[in-house]
Amino acid sequence: MLTLVTGSAGHLGEAILRTLRGRCSPARGVDLKPSPFTDAVGSIVDPGFVRRQMDGVSAVIHTATLHKPHVATHSKQDFVDTNVTGTLNLLEAAVAAGVTSVVFTSTTSAFGSQLRPEAGQAAVWVTEDLSPVPKNVYGTTKLMAETLCELFYRERALPVVVLRTSRFFPEDDDDQAMRSAHTLENAQANELLYRRLDIADAVSAHLLAVERAPKIGFGRYIVSATSPFEPRHLAALARDAAGVVRELYPDCARLYAARGWRLFSEIDRVYVNERARRELGWRPEFDFGHVLSCVRDGRDFRSPLAREVGSKGYHDAVFDDGPYPVAG
Repeated sequence: MLTLVTGSAGHLGEAILRTLRGRCSPARGVDLKPSPFTDAVGSIVDPGFVRRQMDGVSAVIHTATLHKPHVATHSKQDFVDTNVTGTLNLLEAAVAAGVTSVVFTSTTSAFGSQLRPEAGQAAVWVTEDLSPVPKNVYGTTKLMAETLCELFYRERALPVVVLRTSRFFPEDDDDQAMRSAHTLENAQANELLYRRLDIADAVSAHLLAVERAPKIGFGRYIVSATSPFEPRHLAALARDAAGVVRELYPDCARLYAARGWRLFSEIDRVYVNERARRELGWRPEFDFGHVLSCVRDGRDFRSPLAREVGSKGYHDAVFDDGPYPVAG
């Protein structure tokens, strides 16, 4: 089975192609940018280019996108062209080529304004049943693309699985206050409690979705590290998240102190991956318990795959006030 992977020069696309090639599974990478994992350079906005890449393809993993870091540097039309029209081109070409499985990489940013509770309110319990309210063009166009995927399943019987991934990028947070209060490693360790995903677990979810899509037909799944929190914790997380974590992990305070790390004082949302674990058979390995085990043993908590892929950034330019400019 030949798998077409879009966005092959990006974090996730490269990670998927590294894994497939490591298994000697036939795969073709496409991207706007040349890379060791890009077999064809071109744009998914070009329908002719997309059709040519579909020859012999049985499965498509569509990771190519304009991301949140591009909101301040690209126009809304750019986002529509890449995230919506590019996805439409892939879906149409997939149907024409008789593709039997499509996986679309979406984002928890599709939930948008639903992810921040009102002042004094409990943290938000985020499942697939929460209605999305995108707050920028990134989330809006990803949700539009999701809807196109569902339409192609209903009208053309194209099996598509949508994965709403949480943060798996290795770059610094765009929030200056976060960067000032926590080291990068500390902040990302904390995020594995509720809103982060190791790229190795992201890859395993995508490959399982490829296998399961023909049986599922169409489905949306949140893909994030398994959180230790339960609904009963939500009120306390908004007031004293560190206290909740110390109660769940009694040795956390000692281990964090030895590293000079600090827990977050507040947590505003919890991504729930239960449906992906149940229906895809997904078993993410990299969670907060794994972090503490690594800290205890003096090991890096990132997966070997995350270390191999490394940090790519999202722009060719370097910015003085953060990893990328933030739209007002």
